[in-house]
Amino acid sequence: MTEFLKLKKSNCKNCYKCIRHCPVKSIRFSGNQANIVGDECILCGQCFVVCPQNAKEIADSTERVKYMLKSGEKVFVSIAPSFVANYDGAGIEAMEKALKQLGFAGVEETAVGATIVKTEYERLIREEKRDIIISSCCSSINLLIQKYYPQALPYLADVLSPMQAHCLDIKKRYPDAKTVFIGPCVAKKDEAANWSQYTDEVLTFEELTNWLNEENITIDKTVDSTEKSRARLFPTTGGVLQTMAERNPEYTYLAFDGVSNCKGVLEEILDGGMHKCFIEMSACIGSCAGGPVMEKYRHSPVRDAVTITRYAGKEDFEVVQPDKETLHKNMTFLNTGAAVPTEQEIAAILRRMGKVRKEQELNCGSCGYNTCREKAIAIFRGKADISMCLPYLKDKAESFSDNIINNTPNSIIALNENLEVQQINKSALKLMNIPRASDVMGEQVIRILDPVDFMEVMSTGKAIRDERKYLAEYDCYVEQTIIYDAEYHIIICIMRDVSDMEREREKKENMSHTTAAIADKVVENQMRIVQEIASLLGETAAETKVALMKLKESIADE
Repeated sequence: MTEFLKLKKSNCKNCYKCIRHCPVKSIRFSGNQANIVGDECILCGQCFVVCPQNAKEIADSTERVKYMLKSGEKVFVSIAPSFVANYDGAGIEAMEKALKQLGFAGVEETAVGATIVKTEYERLIREEKRDIIISSCCSSINLLIQKYYPQALPYLADVLSPMQAHCLDIKKRYPDAKTVFIGPCVAKKDEAANWSQYTDEVLTFEELTNWLNEENITIDKTVDSTEKSRARLFPTTGGVLQTMAERNPEYTYLAFDGVSNCKGVLEEILDGGMHKCFIEMSACIGSCAGGPVMEKYRHSPVRDAVTITRYAGKEDFEVVQPDKETLHKNMTFLNTGAAVPTEQEIAAILRRMGKVRKEQELNCGSCGYNTCREKAIAIFRGKADISMCLPYLKDKAESFSDNIINNTPNSIIALNENLEVQQINKSALKLMNIPRASDVMGEQVIRILDPVDFMEVMSTGKAIRDERKYLAEYDCYVEQTIIYDAEYHIIICIMRDVSDMEREREKKENMSHTTAAIADKVVENQMRIVQEIASLLGETAAETKVALMKLKESIADE
């Protein structure tokens, strides 16, 4: 199954968009990659359509078809009636001309097979042996019933699809022929692989377009017309019903498109709420005209429906109707292999998700699952991770943030652009002697702090970092950082209480001044003493000099 719809790992950004749109949640997230679970997938192609990163791709069969042509095989094309909407202004004759240039032996409309199929549906209704009959044209709907609603298998028409009926018809007319179906559907690749006796290969319109461009082949803008082409209506919602000329008055004829709508109908059927109905079901909104390739690259549902309707005639194609045994198709239950958790296991996972009480199960769908319970089951099956929960991540982030803010020793205040307090932590409350946060929440910051610095930062965009300030009203010193986040329109103030440091610094500074004064005094005293000593020494020296001179004179006189 996964071989037809694959993940381009390099492109996947783990955005969860594919799981939100997958109608059967057949996506497994591992290694931050959204992998398709093949056994559960119904190949509706919604993940391919909605992926914004183009991380999903349809397997390309072009090279295998080229090999068939090169091998000398007679290869005929069965082209889906929706081609007229995909290739503007081109009818079947223009398509045949272009495709024969690629080497195909012949080109016919799948609407021929649709005529055969609707005729078989009319026979089933005419016999009135079944209470409810569900059309089997859509491969994705068939897979949906086979995998998820096996109780509804008795209601599913056991009839070949138009693609298979037409390819069978071609092979009866050309016994050695190979057949290639071309259309807007990825599920047809799986159908062809599982019933290869009918269809040998399948190409999408995208694959065909790329191939034509490679060969520089242009499709002519010519539209043919024929009245015997009513089955061209098949790719529109209700198109099967419009082709059924024979109506049984005992039956109600209904048409539903979109997997979600079809799931609702299947549940109502199984509940016993419907009887005597023929129900046309299409997985794509707008039926085949809204197929994944059409929706992704051309999404013009109204215009496409109009184009297809106008191209269709009023009468049936002329066909040779095979017997019912030839058209019989046995479709059985396909086990997805999905494990079923116990209630205790689900409850344990919910607790890990932070869903302890029923009211905590928000069922918001942000993870892609409809309910928290569905998400828990997906976690049990290894398809999802607990972190794939926006409320869980939000609560976890807020709790983590609150723990950091409330347990940091720094005071933190957050303001809006009106300078109103939006958040204040415990440290700030203690610093400013505020009993409760609610006392200042939503109030102007001027109630607790001078707003000048905040206004300056917001007007200039230049942050204040580690500026030491004395808050006189609180008799404390702080190192203040103020930052303005223009993107989130918030002003953040962080204050570190440095009062003890500042008072210790002042104490040391005072001690230094005292010590310096004492030192100056000592130096002054020392200088005075030195001067006094010097003065005394000077007087003594003079007296000694006089005495010595007198002694010298006395000796000289003798």
